Amino acid sequence: MFDVYRKVPKDLTQPTYTGAFISICCCVFMLFLFLSELTGFIATEIVNELYVDDPDKDSGGKIDVSLNISLPNLHCDLVGLDIQDEMGRHEVGHIENSMKVPLNNGHGCRFEGEFSINKVPGNFHVSTHSATAQPQSPDMTHIIHKLAFGEKLQVQHVQGAFNALGGANRLQSNALASHDYILKIVPTVYEDLGGKQRFSYQYTVANKEYVAYSHTGRIIPAIWFRYDLSPITVKYTERRQPFYRFITTICAIIGGTFTVAGIIDSCIFTASEAWKKIQIGKMS
Repeated sequence: MFDVYRKVPKDLTQPTYTGAFISICCCVFMLFLFLSELTGFIATEIVNELYVDDPDKDSGGKIDVSLNISLPNLHCDLVGLDIQDEMGRHEVGHIENSMKVPLNNGHGCRFEGEFSINKVPGNFHVSTHSATAQPQSPDMTHIIHKLAFGEKLQVQHVQGAFNALGGANRLQSNALASHDYILKIVPTVYEDLGGKQRFSYQYTVANKEYVAYSHTGRIIPAIWFRYDLSPITVKYTERRQPFYRFITTICAIIGGTFTVAGIIDSCIFTASEAWKKIQIGKMS
């Protein structure tokens, strides 16, 4: 008396072609939904959020910078990197972890360098300030191949401005002009399924071009990268659908599909039986 799954005797059941067709469609539909849910369960989704904090407190207040820039009309002996910030750092001619590659038969130069900056507003600039003798007409036309901050992030489905200045071409600019790139650096965290975090930085950029004169009236152009840090941190987190939710969804698909298919089959069967009775009544 407590059995809620009561059995119907086989001699009271009646197979129909309509029922067979609905059953086949039902199985195909359930298979499609099952595969869709399985694909969603296996795949990972990336959720992003914003919050105010310094995510990389173990960095010692430093940010790693990677710069790769070509100056096709300026000799390597004249190219140097200077770094300044509001903590009092003033370094002229930074050479650590940097390399200069001659271009155009020695008439140009590609500067590649990796260095660190403090997490305070400041600037670093490519100029001739560290040269022993200043050229008369330094040509600061350039191409920026790469400017990136922090750890390199190459993750599918994460499209960020990690190298916003990559490919910037200023070869058609005024040769004696200075270039100001105003950068707003945004801390970025990526957390994978295992909970491991990687720290990087995106940035927005605005730029202007002008001719600058020294106190002696000489034109001394430079390529300035003036930066400031945003208090907002962007966090990307990998997530996967919980297994219990996957099982719940599969059960709902099976139960719901069978229920709806049973209702449709019952309606069709009842209608066909009623139609047969009407036809028999007309014949009699």
